[in-house]
Amino acid sequence: MKKSNFIFNLPDNLIAQYPPEKRGQSRLMTLDRLSGARLHTEVSKLPDILCSEKFLIAGGEKPLLVFNNTKVRKARLYAFHEKTGAKIEFLLLDDVNGDGFLWKVMAKHTRRKRTGDVFLFTEDEQERIKAVISGFEDEYILLKFEIPINDAWLDKNGHIPLPPYIKRKDAPEDIERYQTIYARQTGSTAAPTAGLHFTREILDAIDSRGIESVYITLHVGLGTFLPVRAENIEDHKMHSEYFYIDDGSAEKIEDAKKAGRKIIAIGTTSVRTLESAWTDGKLKRGENKTFIFIYPGYKFNVVDAIFTNFHTPESTLLMLVSAFAGRELILDSYAEAIREGYRFFSYGDAMLIF
Repeated sequence: MKKSNFIFNLPDNLIAQYPPEKRGQSRLMTLDRLSGARLHTEVSKLPDILCSEKFLIAGGEKPLLVFNNTKVRKARLYAFHEKTGAKIEFLLLDDVNGDGFLWKVMAKHTRRKRTGDVFLFTEDEQERIKAVISGFEDEYILLKFEIPINDAWLDKNGHIPLPPYIKRKDAPEDIERYQTIYARQTGSTAAPTAGLHFTREILDAIDSRGIESVYITLHVGLGTFLPVRAENIEDHKMHSEYFYIDDGSAEKIEDAKKAGRKIIAIGTTSVRTLESAWTDGKLKRGENKTFIFIYPGYKFNVVDAIFTNFHTPESTLLMLVSAFAGRELILDSYAEAIREGYRFFSYGDAMLIF
């Protein structure tokens, strides 16, 4: 299958540059993947939708929702080249040794950088620190800092890593809005954006209707947001991402599957975690890594429905939802969303595919 099979034309004005005025006010398209039926509604109606017959089993048992509780770190840093004074933007990806000194990073024009190049970080000269390029790993830079860079330092000096299709600098409101309200475990370089729609009121309404929720963790990294460069999608290399499932969540998911209850993944990162961890009717507990690449032809073992945003052309995420509902149906649904003026990508509107 070709990458070009997943192209669609999106007007620039439909790429959401800001979140909605209030969290939870986004539009919602529901898509029945068997009948192809689509309905246009609002995210605030989700608790009622989940109580409809489509999501209940005999005896009236309700679905189980699976959320990703990862927290976005302020992983974007600006620095100045010590010799030229040129301003450089870095995106921190991985703490290589776990001690905060050596980080794998992304930067523009990597080929122009050289081992030994020194960069100065923070605008405040009194707190300025140095980092040196110690080497390269594929197209990524290995950057060694003179002090350990931890999340406390990043909270003070870093920036929210908004994706490149948001054509503006991060603003103070992004600190809250580019983060789910249930974020707990820091480690992502991008938000699990399906979760951005949920307010405390929506979660309380879900709970009050007797719909159970569990939380797992996948730290969003290159495996999620790196673009597909190979024309044959089977040749695309997925990068590893950390995930964690505790005993309590795993047990509830396994019990729901045994009972035949619907498992609804909130976001593609929850999908990838569940499908990666499922082996012989059970979920792997504890810390693990996933390289899973889900594209058409994949057989889903855990997930019965996906609540997700609208994804970028030719992305692994578009391929994932195409595997779930069929490429033609997804692209047809995206075309309808464009006609209806839906907002796309991280701060955009949502789909519920079942």
